Amino acid sequence: MLRLDAFLRRHRAVVVGVWLLALLAAIPFAAKQSDHLTGGGFGVPGSQSKTVEDRLKRDFPGSDRTSLAAVLRPEKGATKKDLRAALERLDRATEEVPRVALAEKVRRAAEARAGDRPLVVPLAAAVSDRDATDVAHDLREAIAAGEVEDRVALHLVGQGALWSALQETAKEDVEVAERRGFPIVALVLLAVFGSFAAAVLPLALGAGAVIVTGALIYFLSLATEMSVFVTNMASMVGIGVAVDYSLFVLARYREEVRAGRPPEEARGVALATSGLAVIFSGLTVIASLAGLFLVNTTALRSMAIGAIVVVSVAMLAAATLLPVLISLLGKRAWAPGGFVGNLLSRRRVRANRPHHETFWGRWTNAVMGRPVLAVLGATVVLLALAAPALDLGTQNGALRQLDETHETRLGFEAAASVSGKGDATPVKVVTNTTDRGRLDELRKQLLRDSAVKSVAPPVTAKDDRSSLLLARLDTDGESDRAVATVERLRRNVGDGVLVGGTTATLADFHDLVSGSMPKIVLFVLGLSFLVLLILLRSVVLPLKAVAMNLLSVGAAYGVLSLAFDEVDTITPPLVLAVVFGLSMDYEVFLLTRIRERWMATGDTARAVAEGLATSAKTITSAALIMVAVFLVFVGTGLPSIQQIGLGCAVAIAVDATIVRLVLVPAAMELLGQWNWWLPKPLARVLPEVAVEDLATPSGARPSPAASASPA
Repeated sequence: MLRLDAFLRRHRAVVVGVWLLALLAAIPFAAKQSDHLTGGGFGVPGSQSKTVEDRLKRDFPGSDRTSLAAVLRPEKGATKKDLRAALERLDRATEEVPRVALAEKVRRAAEARAGDRPLVVPLAAAVSDRDATDVAHDLREAIAAGEVEDRVALHLVGQGALWSALQETAKEDVEVAERRGFPIVALVLLAVFGSFAAAVLPLALGAGAVIVTGALIYFLSLATEMSVFVTNMASMVGIGVAVDYSLFVLARYREEVRAGRPPEEARGVALATSGLAVIFSGLTVIASLAGLFLVNTTALRSMAIGAIVVVSVAMLAAATLLPVLISLLGKRAWAPGGFVGNLLSRRRVRANRPHHETFWGRWTNAVMGRPVLAVLGATVVLLALAAPALDLGTQNGALRQLDETHETRLGFEAAASVSGKGDATPVKVVTNTTDRGRLDELRKQLLRDSAVKSVAPPVTAKDDRSSLLLARLDTDGESDRAVATVERLRRNVGDGVLVGGTTATLADFHDLVSGSMPKIVLFVLGLSFLVLLILLRSVVLPLKAVAMNLLSVGAAYGVLSLAFDEVDTITPPLVLAVVFGLSMDYEVFLLTRIRERWMATGDTARAVAEGLATSAKTITSAALIMVAVFLVFVGTGLPSIQQIGLGCAVAIAVDATIVRLVLVPAAMELLGQWNWWLPKPLARVLPEVAVEDLATPSGARPSPAASASPA
């Protein structure tokens, strides 16, 4: 890190130029990042539903064509003339949009049915489900979907229409969240630094990281299927992480300057301490998110990719661009100024007192003075928060992601009132026979199920070796009743028969994610332990950190269980991976600071008190920013993003207060020298990171206290 700082000093103009070019090049692509995202990616390789999907594409030509339909929803007082005028608008719109058409025969039939009820008008779309999103997007704009004209509203339904609506909603949510989030973050930073120039640095890096990531998401979506939720995920994690990383480095730099180091040397020390901790923290977040790749499904993996990319960009920016900008700002980066700086100057004078006389010093002494009471009290609170998690339920469903007043959802409900709730999501049954007698028996068996409303005549595969039957249910394809029906049919239809379709895909996805949770938990826990073991050279501290992070995640799950009847299937693994990764940020920054003081003094109690007193303000400010960003996304429209935002906000708030300010110092006081226990064989194998053993730019190395050798 010191060599990196020297390199950055010599090539400041080049570094700024490269980042500026990257940012300018990214802006137009970031604006289009959601253009090729889809609501799909929930297929499970090897499952019945995925096998049926593949068989349909291979053996039943045209069966993978998307199903799009327009819904004419009349308002009170609408006449047949109004409905026919709406049909004319629809006809003109289909002429403007390529690869979709309104057949003349279908139009005449719709005109004949025109009355006071909604009309469902099938459209001919020459595209697959994957390409249907773009067609639906253009057609929704052409028909002014949801807008009432001449007492009739036009809607679009079908898988492509649903994905298009989710894509648009996700994009709008990100824009709203960023407009609300950045001003809140700016106010917190201004209060922390008391300097507009210093506050702008983390904010600028946060915005830059999100923009560059947006462009990268656009290019990734051209190469592979990416979920519509990836933009929300990247923005939510990116703003908080980028600002936090910059905040930690900048805060350490300002601290070193005020302690008497020359600015150039202070910047090197900040990089070699907080900068190195940023690298470790970022890699831990990335590795935690990589645990989601244990779930073999595109939707979850693409969301992990979005978060991984934004964390990588934020980490790189904090380690390269931030030091250069600090250097260019000069005194303005560390000296308070302006109205806010003068307003907070008295507080800073008080903060320059010895650690034991500051608020955080007194707090630490109070907690460590009653360690047993502190540990028991904090643990009871966390367990009480986590208790409701035992009843946490999960569910799937894309349509439920849209608000009840969203025009696409209104269109689906209007269509269901005419044709039935399950008609848009038929159960697709593929059987390895074309024998008419066996097919008739299978149809009868399907119809005997209480939830099956009708079964269409079988369609023979192009190789004349298998057949497809479509069973329509009397219930919404995303409902628990529909899922139970699919599971029941799978048990009853026998060998050689596969049950697929939208409902089956949701059921298989739910089973995959739920079954993968133990693997994800073990991966994330083991990885977090390993990173802290290397960084802290202690076996006890990583074990303590992992246990405490589990309590934070449990508290988040408990609050989610109280706030929502059921959460989306993807919420628990995402909250686990994100929270464990971000909690490691605060763990790394606090414990490296404590270890730094322990290596200098050999006194655990003093090291904890001084380490916490010097880092508590920064950690609390960083956590406040992260919680504020997550809570902003709680106010957005998509429930799955609301749930992830709330879960992460609760976990980070708990981690930065109850865990970091109470449990950590109290537990370390109880453990004493055992905090630093490391078996000698393991000590010989582990690399020596030596965050606390700084080398200054001049090459001088401070000597740790003689009593501070590892126990």
